[in-house]
Amino acid sequence: MGRARIEIDTQRCKGCGLCVVFCPLGNLEVVDEPNDAGHYPVRVKDEAACTGCAICAVMCPDVAIRITVEEPARK
Repeated sequence: MGRARIEIDTQRCKGCGLCVVFCPLGNLEVVDEPNDAGHYPVRVKDEAACTGCAICAVMCPDVAIRITVEEPARK
């Protein structure tokens, strides 16, 4: 499996925290500063630690999280 990349649309995120609760690594947290809508979005603590399981994206009711997995180069 390649390296996972997680993208959070902070303007779409309402900070409900479902992704934070369901992340098996505890790698997500709600930030202290609101977005333009006044919601406190989520951020990734350590992008390199993300395994790409995509549980956070599945749980997000606002479809604010996108996971992509970069396949390793073939030799």
